[in-house]
Amino acid sequence: MAFIDYYSILGVSKTASADEIKKSYRKLARKYHPDINPNDEEAKRKFQQINEANEVLSDPEKRKKYDAYGENWKHAEEYEKAQQQQSRNGGFADFSSFGGSSYNFGGDDEGGFSDFFESLFGGRKSASGGRYSRGFRGQDYTSELHLSLRDASEMHKRTLTLDGKNLRITIPAGVSDGQVIKLAGQGAPGRNGGPNGDLYITFVIEEDSKFKRVGDDLYTTANLNLYTAVLGGKETVDTFTGKVKLNVEAGTQNGTKVRLRGKGFPVYKKEGQFGDLIITYVVEIPTNLNQEQKELFERLAKS
Repeated sequence: MAFIDYYSILGVSKTASADEIKKSYRKLARKYHPDINPNDEEAKRKFQQINEANEVLSDPEKRKKYDAYGENWKHAEEYEKAQQQQSRNGGFADFSSFGGSSYNFGGDDEGGFSDFFESLFGGRKSASGGRYSRGFRGQDYTSELHLSLRDASEMHKRTLTLDGKNLRITIPAGVSDGQVIKLAGQGAPGRNGGPNGDLYITFVIEEDSKFKRVGDDLYTTANLNLYTAVLGGKETVDTFTGKVKLNVEAGTQNGTKVRLRGKGFPVYKKEGQFGDLIITYVVEIPTNLNQEQKELFERLAKS
């Protein structure tokens, strides 16, 4: 599962005060609360992420560990003990006291190290014998990438500049606002032979003036003149990929919704699959009628 940046989830900087975090959390919690967004799976997912982020960042101790160790913050105490032990042992760490099997320095079995420690320490054999000296994993980098809704709907390449170096990445179609992807080994260099850190990119999808995205579905409105709404007919409407002509039933009411299957947003990493487009008709009431037109409506009303 991709690492989720709690600061990005709450929309605050890493230097945000406790009050700023609280204020942002309350605002977002109200916006995405399940009672306000019933049957909205995307809102439910965001609400869960918001609560998870607030639980960590609103607690000074948890936040301190998160700032220092990122996704491994829950193992901070183990990591610090391992560092202290490594220092006492002259650069060699024994992790057997942390729940793993004891490590036989004369053998080839490395299975005693947990996934957590493997992610923090690199390994290399010393020149003096079979014993392993553990290096330190490089720091992770985080970055934001702003995309328009149109950009997010298409697979394309972007160039990021980090530490003076250009990194060419391919962005899959269908990425979501707030989604984080990990590029392994693209963080800071490791120390003492340890592995590089990773790069976490958070996508920020800008709002579109015409289409609203909810999950993989898109929502939009289409104006419908009164005569077509009353008598029926055909109406050309905009979709995300072009215009289509729809049949309008006679007696169509203002606020009527029609669903166009497969005309929505591409489903992330599922080629050829798309959400739906939901169009809401807005019936236009004619204005500035001349006398003859008003009389016709009056006759119609009396009939």
